[in-house]
Parts: sequence; C-alpha cells; structure tokens
Amino acid sequence: MSIRGSAVCNRRYRAFLFDMDGTLLNSIAAAERVWSIWAERHGLEVAAFLKTIHGARAIDTITRQALPGVDPEVEAQWITEAEINDVDGVVAIPGAVTFLNSLPGDQWALVTSAPRELALRRLQAAGIAPPAVLVTAEDVALGKPNPACYVLGAQRLGVPVQDCLVFEDATVGIRAAEAAGADVMVVTSTHHTPMVTEHPSIDGYEQLKVQCDADGLLYVQSGAA
Repeated sequence: MSIRGSAVCNRRYRAFLFDMDGTLLNSIAAAERVWSIWAERHGLEVAAFLKTIHGARAIDTITRQALPGVDPEVEAQWITEAEINDVDGVVAIPGAVTFLNSLPGDQWALVTSAPRELALRRLQAAGIAPPAVLVTAEDVALGKPNPACYVLGAQRLGVPVQDCLVFEDATVGIRAAEAAGADVMVVTSTHHTPMVTEHPSIDGYEQLKVQCDADGLLYVQSGAA
C-alpha cells in the first residue's frame, strides 16, 4: 500500500481530524441491517436507499425522504437505539488502532455523524480508545456536507481548521472537509468500487506513518518505500 497522490506528504499539520464509520472502523454490515429494516417498514426500495445513508446524520437521511406522517427525530432515535444494540461485525480499519496510538492525544479529534452514545459503542466494539475531542451528531445544527462539524473539531483542539488534515471515506464528509478549507485524505478500505477523487487516498493505515517535526507539526509518510 502507498499513498495515492502525494500532496499531503509535502505539508505539515497542526492536527488530524477523523471521520469514524468507514474511516476508522467498518460498521457497514451493522448499519445496513438496521437501515434495511427501517426502509422496508416505510416502503422504500432498499438497495437504492442504502446507497444514500453513509456519512450523514440519521436525522438528515430521514428528513431527505420527506415521508408523510414521519417524525424525523423519532425515527432517528429508533435508528440510533437499534444501531447501539447491533455492533456485530464492527471492526477497526486495518492499521487504524496502531496509527491512532502513534498520534499525540491533543492533536487529533473524531468528527462523526453518529450520535455520541452510538459513536462510543462502536469505538468500543472496534477496540479504539475515544479521543479527548469527540464531535458527534448532537454538536452541530447542520450535518455533513455542512463544514460546521470539522470547524468545531478544530476549534476544540485550539487550531485553525485550515491547518488540519481530514481523514474521510464518504462523499458528504469529503465535501464538508473541503468546505471547511482542510486538506483531505480519502480512506477507501470499505469502498466496493473506486472513488473518483482528486485527493490522495489510502486503503488502510498499516504502512502509513506519522512524524512530528521540531515545531510539533505532524506530517504523514508512506512506509511502503
């Protein structure tokens, strides 16, 4: 494995911001089990609908459907509770735990569209220790692709978001990072088909290394030389 696209290797960053699902852990099977039940209950075409759920907050996904008589807040709570109760098969992306453990604890944050309780449950299931800074669905009024979540993550770390590298896997999250003005590294481990992107990409973290320069700035290197 190597970094496909080397632009980020030439920059130094104040901090790293990570999406969760599809970026640090694989929860696709669990999420699709729960959302399939919901979609069937509401008469949606399941296969087509499942393509729309990844990377976004549950309440935003449900609101987009504009289903008559459906309260998005109530339905989103049902989704959250069902997902908390189903973490079967939730695992860390290859190399993610080791990579995170190599980062200074005050220079990375998790920025996820999942509610806090679900995020902590999935992190636990995947064997990933929660970071000091965790931005979840409840922390922003507008979810991805709105950049507010990544801006907030950087603020809580005390750094400008433009000085951060965002790790993302989903289109809505990439758009949020772009809108925030951050650089992006795309994680493709859970992608079934190649993503067309101008951003550098990795398919896992096993051979991705982080270094810290004399000023305390972070930079990534491929260990596949």
